[in-house]
Amino acid sequence: MKYVFTALIIFLCSGVTPLNAQSEKTDQLFEIEELVTGLSYPWTFVFLSENQMLITERTGNLRHLVNRVVSEPVKGLPNDIYVNGQGGLLDVILHPQYRDNGWLYLSYAAGSDTRNTLKIIRARLKDNQLQDVEPILTIYPYRDTPVHYGARMAFLEDHTLLVTSGDGFDYREDAQKMNSLLGKILRINDDGTIPQDNPFVNNDDVNSHKIFSLGHRNPQGLVYDSNRNQVFSNEHGPDGGDEINIIRRGKNYGWPIATNGIDYSGARISPFRTYPGMQPPLVDWTPSIAPSSMVVYEGALFPQMRGDLLVSTLKAKEIRWVHMQGNEVVGQESLFHNLNLRFRDVSVHPDGSIYLLVDGAQGKILRVVPKLN
Repeated sequence: MKYVFTALIIFLCSGVTPLNAQSEKTDQLFEIEELVTGLSYPWTFVFLSENQMLITERTGNLRHLVNRVVSEPVKGLPNDIYVNGQGGLLDVILHPQYRDNGWLYLSYAAGSDTRNTLKIIRARLKDNQLQDVEPILTIYPYRDTPVHYGARMAFLEDHTLLVTSGDGFDYREDAQKMNSLLGKILRINDDGTIPQDNPFVNNDDVNSHKIFSLGHRNPQGLVYDSNRNQVFSNEHGPDGGDEINIIRRGKNYGWPIATNGIDYSGARISPFRTYPGMQPPLVDWTPSIAPSSMVVYEGALFPQMRGDLLVSTLKAKEIRWVHMQGNEVVGQESLFHNLNLRFRDVSVHPDGSIYLLVDGAQGKILRVVPKLN
């Protein structure tokens, strides 16, 4: 099935939040094709080559797609995957030297209703089965809530691995505790050991040795931009207060001390929107749009997007195109809102086309290319 439509544009009055956003039609046309259908709550995907990808289904399956044909579930996944709420099989990424070493990395919720957490493993794929499976990270402490896992991963240029860890919802104060890995972005070596240049590696508490940044709620977008040598992350706020942040080592991003969001009850979480020593967001989205992933576009098919951020959203049911000049946000556009779909992930194919992952019991993958005149 193919769709052709016109994008909607939202201009920012400031570089942060559109106070009086005006929408107008643009002359930028896209063509969308359905590539894969019938996925069970897909969470992410990664390209193995131009005609192959791996797809995670939150319900506990890893699928290998070859020439648009979806495999039977990959065998060899851990037997402790916890599927409930937002928990299940989550992110998958490739080692920067995947073609040489074959390592892929998976994040998943593990445990039970009363005792669960986020875990990271690495493994190799052969004959539709995971082999050489190695656990490399477990988030402590365990919790009894099936939400706010974070779970996104990204490799830095030095091949160390960043992992986002959510606050577990009922444990938001842990985001500020150095002896807890909840509400943090963590940094480990590709084998799970601790880099000796981490910002808190000399602290007495061993958990803090893995912390790269703190004060996060539920970060589900994470990308290393090699051109800017910059890490961008986005995270879900409560009712309002969704954010994009530039992540810097050792910095505190405020949650729950400083936030633009309020509690779902309508109560203020904190009297502070900013706080001394804590980083303000690059972008604040209030009301919430529920950002679920993010990518920096560097493809050839849409040169007008090059260097900009594309953010998938669940609540807003759009791809938010964030225009960048250097590290400054200069505008935003809402794309594909007329499809009325919950977008779980967005990525860029090696040929420059944009791939969209649609959430749901009948999830699917869409491919976006320019509309030919």
